[in-house]
Amino acid sequence: MRPASVVALGGGHGLHTSLTALRHVTDDLTAVVTVADDGGSSGRLREEMGIVPPGDLRMALSALCEDGEWGRTWRDVLQTRFSTPGPLDGHALGNLLIAGLWERTGDVVEGLEWVARLLRAQGRVLPLAEEPLQISALVYGEHTSSVARGQVAVATAGGRVSGLSIEPARPRVPQVTLDAIAGSSAVVLGPGSWYTSVLVHFLVEPVARALVEAGPRTVLTLNIAYEDAETEGSDRVDDVRALRRLEPAFRPAVVLADASHGLDRELLAEIDGWGSRLVVHELRRSDALDRHDVARLAQAYAQALGSLSD
Repeated sequence: MRPASVVALGGGHGLHTSLTALRHVTDDLTAVVTVADDGGSSGRLREEMGIVPPGDLRMALSALCEDGEWGRTWRDVLQTRFSTPGPLDGHALGNLLIAGLWERTGDVVEGLEWVARLLRAQGRVLPLAEEPLQISALVYGEHTSSVARGQVAVATAGGRVSGLSIEPARPRVPQVTLDAIAGSSAVVLGPGSWYTSVLVHFLVEPVARALVEAGPRTVLTLNIAYEDAETEGSDRVDDVRALRRLEPAFRPAVVLADASHGLDRELLAEIDGWGSRLVVHELRRSDALDRHDVARLAQAYAQALGSLSD
């Protein structure tokens, strides 16, 4: 049975992948996107204009574009990145468009809805918060520890990440974002950069409460990669433990993992002790070590989401 509505949470390439897969699974899809990016074009616009970083929101919109000439054309325009000797260098055109609509409308959600109309998007894109977030974390190296501030710093620090926090500690969250999670028939969390795109949702208190309540209808998607700097030296069981430490009340119905992790006895025991159900599929792209195959992921989501009502 196709779920009536699905909310997918995350950011960047991980969310783009899950949204692309979920389009094959549901006709009612909403993305809730992190707003902590401080690098590249998004970081520059955030610093210059004091706005929510638009890059991850742009990526989510591009994943939901109409599957026709109009939608694909505007998707490509949205993703166009300038290469110039001047101040436009490195900026994504879509980031500038979104920033312009925010300046015109004065409202983050309304501006995103205008872009979605332009793309004839098959779904909705909402921000995690209405103001930019700064992520900080304590990072443990082999012999030292340090504090990393900012998404880029945390994502590239290496070592073991702990003590995750955000500023502001209580950001403004659009009511429509909370309503989308509460009203969904299913929720998908991950894959993506574990600390800065997945766990960050649990640092925003009202969203964390909504996710705890949505646990019985949630599928948590684990990463494939071993080479992510954020989780260097750790494995998928460590990712699960980090989530459980951060929000002990959260328990997803299903944890979806690639076959490469299916024989990990520690992971099996951790998820069993969590009271969740581990579902294992061959999810990796044949030409990559750390990327999900969209078709395989769509099939796995269809089965996992369909089992929520069993």
